[in-house]
Amino acid sequence: MHMLNFLRSDYYWLDLLVGFASPVIFFALRRRGAAGRRDWRLFWLGAALGLLWEVPVFLFSTLSTTPVIVWVRALPAPYPIFLLAHTFWDGALFVIGSWALGFFFGAPIASRFRWAELAALIAWGQATSFAVELSSVLNDGWVYVAGYWWNPTLFRIAARPITLLPQIPWLLAPVVFYLAAIKITAASGARQLDNAARNV
Repeated sequence: MHMLNFLRSDYYWLDLLVGFASPVIFFALRRRGAAGRRDWRLFWLGAALGLLWEVPVFLFSTLSTTPVIVWVRALPAPYPIFLLAHTFWDGALFVIGSWALGFFFGAPIASRFRWAELAALIAWGQATSFAVELSSVLNDGWVYVAGYWWNPTLFRIAARPITLLPQIPWLLAPVVFYLAAIKITAASGARQLDNAARNV
């Protein structure tokens, strides 16, 4: 319970810390050779995909009379800072998911289209989306607004709704990410072959 209280009081700061640390960590891993150019490109692909839903969610919630989310407590930084942090979160979640799948399917994933990989990536997206929303609800972060026909309540926890809307991007975006990852992987492989031929 004490740990939960710690997370609740510092939840927004931890949210920002992890978000903004993500590109720094991936850059450091790339410099050390622990992550390749492909991983770096996948991170930014995931962040760009994240913008497709983070921007509308933040804009509707700050400028509209029908907000998508409400912040339970006052934010310690402006909305755009949180928007940017959350897009970095999205990029990190996509890459971590691809690494996790690489462990089970053999790295690198997305070397060719495989239904099992795509299904596992979608499952990863659904699981992480639920985990993020649960962590936010339990730590008084943000809550998706229920009551709209386009955002039905799936269940409640701590008397707050867990809704359908945040699951939809993480159902569709993994498909786009996976198809783009196949192209990025193919381009990386072609580049490596080209470099090897030059060094012969």
